[in-house]
Amino acid sequence: MATGILTAVLASDHSSVVSMNLFVALLCGCIVIGHLLEESRWMNESITALAIGVCTGVVILLTTGRKSSHLLVFSEDLFFIYLLPPIIFNAGFQVKKKQFFRNFMTIMLFGAVGTLISFAIVSVGAIEIFKKMNIEDLQIGDYLAIGAIFSATDSVCTSILVFGEGVVNDATSVVLFNAIQSFDLSHISTTTALQFAGNFLHLFISSTLLGVLAGLLSAFIIKKLYFGRHSTDREVALMILMAYLSYMLAELFYLSAILTVFFCGIVMSHYTWHNVTESSRVTTKHAFATLSFVAEIFIFLYVGMDALDIEKWRVISDTPGKSVGVSSILLGLILVGRAAFVFPLSFVSNLMKKAPYEKIGFKQQITIWWAGLMRGAVSMALAYNQFTSLGHTQLRGNAMMITSTITVVLFSTVVFGLMTKPLIRILLPSPKHLTRMLSSCHF
Repeated sequence: MATGILTAVLASDHSSVVSMNLFVALLCGCIVIGHLLEESRWMNESITALAIGVCTGVVILLTTGRKSSHLLVFSEDLFFIYLLPPIIFNAGFQVKKKQFFRNFMTIMLFGAVGTLISFAIVSVGAIEIFKKMNIEDLQIGDYLAIGAIFSATDSVCTSILVFGEGVVNDATSVVLFNAIQSFDLSHISTTTALQFAGNFLHLFISSTLLGVLAGLLSAFIIKKLYFGRHSTDREVALMILMAYLSYMLAELFYLSAILTVFFCGIVMSHYTWHNVTESSRVTTKHAFATLSFVAEIFIFLYVGMDALDIEKWRVISDTPGKSVGVSSILLGLILVGRAAFVFPLSFVSNLMKKAPYEKIGFKQQITIWWAGLMRGAVSMALAYNQFTSLGHTQLRGNAMMITSTITVVLFSTVVFGLMTKPLIRILLPSPKHLTRMLSSCHF
């Protein structure tokens, strides 16, 4: 008996080692191939990861019959605790602070108010259309979750407006998603709506303040207490641990960890970073960027492989037309939802700006609208959280939402992403705009 258990454990460990070896090898391939293809300005490592993930899934499926994505079983912990923190923290740490805060009101308009508008349009549209399509197993909470899931962007062009809006947008989507899950939505009333709004504001403000306090605390420790003053290892370790601590504290207190670690990154880059040695500055800058880069590629690789998880597709195999229809409707709602806030809020933003060069022109508005159409890792993670248990589901409606999310993420990332640079070149051909926007585009 004991021998059998030991054999099973060893076999499981060996399987895990094989899985990790495969993923590390694929990550290396994504980086190398993506770099070579980026020279031709065709695609980058993220799209390459999607493509390699899909191809690997096909090979594994045809040769072994194994479920490709379950080489590493998806879990909420894998994404929200291990992969997301370095991506969001680095976004805050590397942000161009002067431009970010100069456009802070516009960014908050797009990232917070705009996300709420998009959430409302996608949710209402899903309720009205999907109910008529007789999609089973979906409750009111699921429809509202769909609105939050597809309000989370994965912007491919990081001009400061789109970049800042994208991060705040993701944070707002996660806050909405968490607020939805914490309420009983079977009986919606005015009181419930007010409690929901109050909970949302509490999460948003508290998360931001926690991130700022964590960043200031790390600066105080290094500057005033001289902890590790002449040790690069200790300074870097302290910064990494303080950033991760802010994220985990937000999770502990049921706040938005994304928003917390983002503002922690901004504060650390402004205060803590200037109080460490020169070698620590160089090390932290590249270390955070590298961790973020690898985590992002891992996520895209996983999404690509999960597209070939045959179990989810088998559940909806008898209604392929309906699945395509759901994906198309979601794409349409994303297009409409984003347009519903980008153009009106750009008008509002322009009213608050006196200098003509600070105003957002119509061609820039189109670029901002288009560059935020991509769905990505946050959408995938929230969809798994809502509609599956450890990546599995046998409910038709839930399986359809997962497969539709995968379809939307793949289509929007590849098609919309590849068309972004050409669109910018057509709409904003002046050297000034190209330098500002194309220099920081992912694609």
